[in-house]
Amino acid sequence: MSSELSSNSQLYGNLLSPLLSPEAIPEKVTMDDMLEKYCGEFGLWQLRHLVLSSLAWLLQGIHTSVMIFADREPAWHCLMSHAGYTTPRCPTTAGSMCDLEPSSWEWSSGKGSSTMSEFGLICGDKFKVGLVQSIFFAGCMIGAGVFGHLSDSKLGRKGSLAMVCILNTIFGILTAFSSDYSTYVMFRFLTGLSAGGTGIIAFVIGTEPVGQSWRGVAGMSPFYFYSTGIAVVSAIGYFIQPWRSLYIASSIPSVIFVIFLLPFLHESPRWYLVRGKVDEAMKIMQKIAVSNGKPNIPDGIVLALDSEVNEDVPNAQSDTKEAVKGTILDVLRSPITRIRFFLGVAVNFFSSAVYYGLSLNAVNLGTNLYLNVALNAVAEMPAYLLSAFVLDRLGRKPVAIGTMWFSGVFCLAGSLVKSTNEAWKVVRMVCGLLGIFGIAGTFSILYVYLMELFPTVVRNAALGCATQAVQLGAISAPIVVVLGGGAPFAVFGACGIAGGFLVTYLPETLNKPLYDTMDGLQEAEAK
Repeated sequence: MSSELSSNSQLYGNLLSPLLSPEAIPEKVTMDDMLEKYCGEFGLWQLRHLVLSSLAWLLQGIHTSVMIFADREPAWHCLMSHAGYTTPRCPTTAGSMCDLEPSSWEWSSGKGSSTMSEFGLICGDKFKVGLVQSIFFAGCMIGAGVFGHLSDSKLGRKGSLAMVCILNTIFGILTAFSSDYSTYVMFRFLTGLSAGGTGIIAFVIGTEPVGQSWRGVAGMSPFYFYSTGIAVVSAIGYFIQPWRSLYIASSIPSVIFVIFLLPFLHESPRWYLVRGKVDEAMKIMQKIAVSNGKPNIPDGIVLALDSEVNEDVPNAQSDTKEAVKGTILDVLRSPITRIRFFLGVAVNFFSSAVYYGLSLNAVNLGTNLYLNVALNAVAEMPAYLLSAFVLDRLGRKPVAIGTMWFSGVFCLAGSLVKSTNEAWKVVRMVCGLLGIFGIAGTFSILYVYLMELFPTVVRNAALGCATQAVQLGAISAPIVVVLGGGAPFAVFGACGIAGGFLVTYLPETLNKPLYDTMDGLQEAEAK
């Protein structure tokens, strides 16, 4: 009898033990917690992934800056009166060909040296050179919104990045075969359309798998690649000056990236998570842990959205769940994200107008065009380095305010300087360079800052619209520059001060988690 009771007791104990054992109940953890506890916040896997994604920024720098050299005004000279004679047909002191007879001068390197010489974009048609630039940035503005939305939807981060890089390659090469000005404008617009989504998608896919303690430093890294891209295209343009050859040569890095590097880039595990593909997200997290030298993630650990962490467990073991979707309309419906969105758009517009405006309005360094552009690119890197150093020490908000006001103050100082002699011209130049230094730091901070202000489900859509504001600022900047004198400095100074003032209304995000859903963000803000 006693043995029968003992046997029944053991049977019931075996049946109940899985239900009572804590190990049988999976532990839900958020992405940030899993990175911190089990995978490593920033190890070899994240470093390799960040470098691969940041190379897309190098390509964006090339495709954006190549027109500086393709659309340049090449050298020209007066023709001799007759063969064998040394008498020129026009005054050798003439500063412009606009007042000369067409037959009295010619381009020194031939018509094919630039679009300006080949399409006759001189004198009364010179405005068309600036028009191409504005239309390119208009394409960027549209592309940022379109591809930002696509990367949040079924296409994903990696699929969207592959698409824009392939389109960049195709349109970059086709630009070289433009038969006339209208065709050239069309292909530059299409290049801008695809380039507009490149930076924001690459930034998000590169930083989403990084833990929150390393996110600030990692988020600053792509800007070094962008500046490097500008320096690279300066070198390409120096050795390959005919504009058609230049467009083909500048597209080769995109071909290399798409064929040989892009296949090694992983999809964002956060995107998998919000799309309900928990199994796919866990596979990547396991790869991160192994690559970073961590033990395998325990079987009882389940990746979950921040809004699910405090829920009951029954569905936690599902490998697939219903996708959590979000659009820009969800951003506008929520009072929390709505104010962040409009402030972010305004701050991006002001910072872009200052950055591109000062770049166009900068005093020439006295050397050739190629060296000037390369030096400008290199000069931005100390700003990125300094911003990265203080970002995780002082916080996003004070650094963004400080850099915008730093730039604004020196711009206002530059507007008060009268260029009456060489010494005062140098002073104004220094004011402009310090203004660029400050606003370059702002640019790099804003990407990190805005990424942390919005949850994963709508992050790319919100950042895509903010990037559209950047392109709108870029379109507006040349209009201010043509005012001449101290007026551009005054306008850009006011933009810097106003932008810094708007940042004061944004919340600090230092050491805050990256929320996955709108519900998760709203619950956290309600505490």
